[in-house]
Order: sequence, then C-alpha cells, then structure tokens
Amino acid sequence: MRAIDANVLVRLITRDDLRQAKSADRFSAARLATALQMLLNHKDLTLQDPDAVAAALDLFRSRPALGFSDCLMLQLARKAGHVPLGTFDRALAKTAGTQKL
Repeated sequence: MRAIDANVLVRLITRDDLRQAKSADRFSAARLATALQMLLNHKDLTLQDPDAVAAALDLFRSRPALGFSDCLMLQLARKAGHVPLGTFDRALAKTAGTQKL
C-alpha cells in the first residue's frame, strides 16, 4: 500500500490542476492510505506512537522548511510500510521514502 500527501488527495478530489490530477490518478492505481486515514488511525500520537513523533521532530529540526505535519505524515507512512509517500511538494519529495508526482 502507498500513502499520499494531502496535496495529492486535493488533486484527486478537486481536479483543479489536470496535469497533477492525472499524475495522482496514475499513482493511486495501487491501493492507497490517505493522509486523513493515517491521522485518524493515530488519534493520540504522543501516547500511541512516540517513536514516530520523535522521528518526525528530528526530521523537522533538520529540515524545518518541510513543516511538522509533512514530517509526521512521512514518518507514519514509513512506520506503516506505506511508502513511497506520493507528493507534489518539491521539498518533501527530496526526502527518502517519498515520490514526487
């Protein structure tokens, strides 16, 4: 299973950028774990998955331009084995475990 970033989910739903929507369609041909599903499955991250939170904080500290939510999403995808994390975010796509769409 693969994970997708929120920006990919938006393209799949809104279809507001046809090029990106087609790229998201191709990536999503495999089963997906969406950003929302992953976050809902980890309601209280600090209690349920402190290792993922710690890893996300480490990544965020080393690359603050990514934003903590992207770092956390990537760590959750890694931990669940849902990589690569598909994204349109150029900065995030330079991180191991992601795939630029």
